[in-house]
Amino acid sequence: MARHRATGGAAPYARSLRVNEVLRQIVAEELERLADADERLRLVTVTSVDTTADLRTATVYLGSLGDDVAEALDERRPQLQRTVGQQVRMKRTPKLRFAADPAVSAGERVEEVLRRLHRDGSGRPEPDEE
Repeated sequence: MARHRATGGAAPYARSLRVNEVLRQIVAEELERLADADERLRLVTVTSVDTTADLRTATVYLGSLGDDVAEALDERRPQLQRTVGQQVRMKRTPKLRFAADPAVSAGERVEEVLRRLHRDGSGRPEPDEE
C-alpha cells in the first residue's frame, strides 16, 4: 500500500527553496572574496537565486547590474560555477545567469513617487506618474 504525504507536493518546493538559498549564500560569499581582487564587484549584492525545475540553470538576482558589473560577472562565471560545484553535492552544477532584481527597481520607483508626493504636498500624483 502506497503512503502519501500529508503535505502533498510540498517536498520538491521545499527542496528548491533550500537549493536557492544555498546557492545564494555560496555565490554571495564568493563574490565578496572576488571583490578584493576586482573592484567592479565591490558593491554587488545578491538578493536571491531562482533555479529552474530541472536545476540546470540558476538565475542570480543582484541589487543592481551595471555594464561593468555584468562584464566582471561574465569573466568570473567559470570560477563561480566551479565554486558552486565544489561546495554543493548535486548531479549537475547549475549554469549561472545574472540579472538585476526587478523588485529593487520597482521599490526605487515607488520611493521616487513618494518623494515627489511629499515635495508636492498635495498628496496627488503628477500626471506623468499615473
